[in-house]
Amino acid sequence: MKADKRKKQLIIGICFCGVKLIFMLTSLFYTPHDPNAMNVPEKFAGPSWTHPLGCDNFGRDILSRVMAGSTATLFIAIQIVLFGVIVGIIIGALAGLHGGFLDELLMRINDALFAFPGILLALVFVSILGGGQSTIIWALGIAFIPGYARIVRGEFLRLKKMDYISAARLSGASSLRILTHHIMPNTVAVMVPAIMIGFNNAVLAEASMSYLGLGVQPPDPSLGRMLAEAQTYMLSAPLMALAPGTVLILVVLGFSILSDALSDVAGSSGL
Repeated sequence: MKADKRKKQLIIGICFCGVKLIFMLTSLFYTPHDPNAMNVPEKFAGPSWTHPLGCDNFGRDILSRVMAGSTATLFIAIQIVLFGVIVGIIIGALAGLHGGFLDELLMRINDALFAFPGILLALVFVSILGGGQSTIIWALGIAFIPGYARIVRGEFLRLKKMDYISAARLSGASSLRILTHHIMPNTVAVMVPAIMIGFNNAVLAEASMSYLGLGVQPPDPSLGRMLAEAQTYMLSAPLMALAPGTVLILVVLGFSILSDALSDVAGSSGL
């Protein structure tokens, strides 16, 4: 019964994420209209065949902006997570594999970074370097490092005590081979759900920063930026907020369901 529930949850999560991925890939090559093209006579135009979700306060097609904006948000989130995962794996692997002074030093630096909320750390970077996509990617990517470093370090400390690791050492395997062939593959079951959760957090963090005007800059769209632009027109043009807000909710919901399902699969497999 539990296995059937887990399977359904996994399928639902994959469907949610798959639809969103198709939506994102389509917007790379096609949008019904230029997302930034203004058409003053069509300001606040309602839904029609030409503009299925209507137009915003500048006469821009909302559907096209949602497509382009969701792609921008997802690509920024992917870069944030990749940066955090890669650096976090390196730090966690070094700390967990070698231990001693290096472990102590890296974990103290890691704890210092972990003490700052991600958004607060991003605001510090923005105040120093200015706003924009690259600053947000660097700032939020650094904020994501401690979580992944802790996970990888914990797995390394657990796995390096296993009998098969001792056997590999006795057989003359180098530290690099033990790392790449014996330890890293066995951290995948733990890292994949963590990456999914991190991606959700990155989407929300990017949307928050863009909402505050510190991420994607006008006229380029992102989901957070569109929500900021729509707040003045919530009553007169509700689709300006409902469209990007709904997409943001669906993205977060889809990856949350998928991460929960993958966590259950990993747990049931004893990994």
